[in-house]
Amino acid sequence: MPHLNVLDHSSPPDNSRAGMLTAADALAEASSVGVGVKGVYVHVPFCVHRCHYCDFFTIAGRDEQRADYVTRLLDEAATALPQLPAGVRTVFIGGGTPTHLPVDALETLLSGLGSLLKAGGQNIEEWTIEANPDTVTPAVADVLAASGVNRVSIGAQSFHKGSLKALERHHDPSNVTRAMELVRAAGINDVSIDLIFAIPGQPRPLELWQRDLDQALALDPTHLSCYNLSYELGTPLRRRLDTGAIERVSNEIEAQMFEHTLERLAAAGYEHYEVSNWAKPGRQCLHNLLYWRNENWWPLGPSGSGHVNGRRWRNVPRLGPWLQGSGLSPIDSVEQLDIDGQLGEMLMLSLRLNEGAPRRVVEAGFAAPLRGDARRATIDKAMQQGLLAWKVDHLVLTPSGLLVADGIIGDLL
Repeated sequence: MPHLNVLDHSSPPDNSRAGMLTAADALAEASSVGVGVKGVYVHVPFCVHRCHYCDFFTIAGRDEQRADYVTRLLDEAATALPQLPAGVRTVFIGGGTPTHLPVDALETLLSGLGSLLKAGGQNIEEWTIEANPDTVTPAVADVLAASGVNRVSIGAQSFHKGSLKALERHHDPSNVTRAMELVRAAGINDVSIDLIFAIPGQPRPLELWQRDLDQALALDPTHLSCYNLSYELGTPLRRRLDTGAIERVSNEIEAQMFEHTLERLAAAGYEHYEVSNWAKPGRQCLHNLLYWRNENWWPLGPSGSGHVNGRRWRNVPRLGPWLQGSGLSPIDSVEQLDIDGQLGEMLMLSLRLNEGAPRRVVEAGFAAPLRGDARRATIDKAMQQGLLAWKVDHLVLTPSGLLVADGIIGDLL
């Protein structure tokens, strides 16, 4: 089943090569002739409350530091963005809860980033911000639209109060509708809704999920992200699972939820373009496609992770040390995969997309010096089991394969 954090723009890479790269090194490479950086990710860590399933770097109860955060973020951006070659197409502001910033601070952040990008000759096609439904006010919506944001991702998660309580989400479900109305009234028509299924402890979970999907579709979003709840190590939710305080939804029910999602959204005219993501034709999230196509992006903010030419790194995930710095963020951890690892990652990422892995990527994975034969055996077995198939010149997950995507993809890494 698809998991919530298969690719997380704020999660840490492996620490095995920490200290071997500075942000200045990464920026020098990103600035090189012929290196295309297509996206910028901005991490805003502040939240009203930290949900017990969340393993992102988030902070609750330190709202007095939000203004300092904006000042420091723009200082970091002023050092990095002017050095990126023209070609940045997307900006994604995630968290945390970016719209938990005060309206004036949010306006300062967005206008500052916009000015820096414009001065650098960047032509931004898609500018996304994540929003908690309770934080979207008319003033916030107007600031987003006026600052160039043209896509809003609303964290609904569920429209059922019991499910939200189980997730420790405190927003009023009715505010999802209100938030969408406000951003559309401000002129932003590209709106995505995030939903979570397989939430433990709920009666008639399949029926609740069917209702959640129907309520989301009634709002006519351009994009839907539907994730099954994952129990990430180190989270309070995982500890509750490990101690027996809660039980997972059964694999059978979870599979039925996912199969219903496939059928319901297809019938509603949404294209399933990635394991956990659906969009109206032509409305896929361009920024997330950068991740899944293994392209380059630059990170800003504490714990933001970046990627340039096979090297991934993470900014320091601690607010105090990050605030105390200046210019580029200190780096916490670095990952530089060997050739086998890079080929495995390319296979993993491209298989998550409905378009699948191009034949050249698959054949390169077979030719890898250490794990090529093992990958060939894994793919041959999955094809015999009807989990993978060739579609023209791309290897794709079949409908049955989508149900066990994590296992197949994990074996290929």
